[in-house]
Amino acid sequence: MYYQNYYYGMNFIWWVIWLILLFWIFAIPYKIPGQRDPKDQPLQILKKRFAAGQITVKEFEEMKKNLEKQ
Repeated sequence: MYYQNYYYGMNFIWWVIWLILLFWIFAIPYKIPGQRDPKDQPLQILKKRFAAGQITVKEFEEMKKNLEKQ
């Protein structure tokens, strides 16, 4: 059998699609350097500190206003 423009029975484009799919499956779940997690937003951290009782209502309101200015 003679397969012209085929690589082991598959088009070249299918090899590229499989490689992209494998990269997506194995690389995406890990943290990518420079990527920011939505859970690490300053306002979320402030709310967690307030819920844990680390800061008072007055401190929370002041810090929230400062964050909203930026």
